[in-house]
Amino acid sequence: MSMHRVTPPTCPLQAEAVEPLVTPGSQGEAIGRLVVAGLVVTMLPALPFGAYLIYPFAILTTWFHEMGHGLTALLLGQHFEQLLIFANGSGVAESRIDGDASRFVHAAIAAGGPIAPSAIGALLIVASAHPRAWRPVLWLAAAAILVSVGIWVRSATGWWALPLVAALLGLVAWRGSPAWARFTLQFLGMLGALSMLRDFDYLFSEQAVIGGQTMLSDTGAIEAALTLPHWLWAGLILLISGTMVGAALKYALAERRLRPPPPKLPANVLQFRRQPPKKR
Repeated sequence: MSMHRVTPPTCPLQAEAVEPLVTPGSQGEAIGRLVVAGLVVTMLPALPFGAYLIYPFAILTTWFHEMGHGLTALLLGQHFEQLLIFANGSGVAESRIDGDASRFVHAAIAAGGPIAPSAIGALLIVASAHPRAWRPVLWLAAAAILVSVGIWVRSATGWWALPLVAALLGLVAWRGSPAWARFTLQFLGMLGALSMLRDFDYLFSEQAVIGGQTMLSDTGAIEAALTLPHWLWAGLILLISGTMVGAALKYALAERRLRPPPPKLPANVLQFRRQPPKKR
């Protein structure tokens, strides 16, 4: 008696390989990751308990802003005294300015605050395009936060929220996967970049209530120093911030930067190039 094996028909679904929606390392993947980071930043506060999860990072954007005021004062030869961050997310950077300082110094210190979050966000987005920079930049950010807490921060909210953020960044830099390290940089970058939209009303207000006291807003202080209306300075700050963030995104998403590096030849392979004969 002869026996034969019957081969079952191949299932069409099994024969076809499932292709990913985007090619790993492509420009589409990079855009998608940044879009996801931006959606997390904007949508998380609307989710149940989302406001509590993002709260320490909302305090971080206030830290970006107030450190922008203080470090601008230091760069201009003035004195950064202390940084206060309140439970509602507002803050104050107290600087001592010399009596002979020009009005442009006063205006620059006032502008340093609203520009700083977008500037830092742009730098973090640029860093997210370089794998070798992911962990060092996260370590640097954590160290900068802790140093500032020790030197300038003088409020209870800043004392617990900022070290918590620094610890999370350090944990990702130490134990996180490369994907988590990159996403954390993108998340922080989009957090800083989009903070200018969160501060939109504040920028176009001449005064604000901070820590229970009514004081000039940043653009109101610029108006007091340079006389032009505060809404004009608000528009200029938004233009500068948008330009920085746009340039950072263009740099990070450039297609040539996302191409994989060419394969390296083995070390024992000799390469010879033949030069074309010289014309006589």
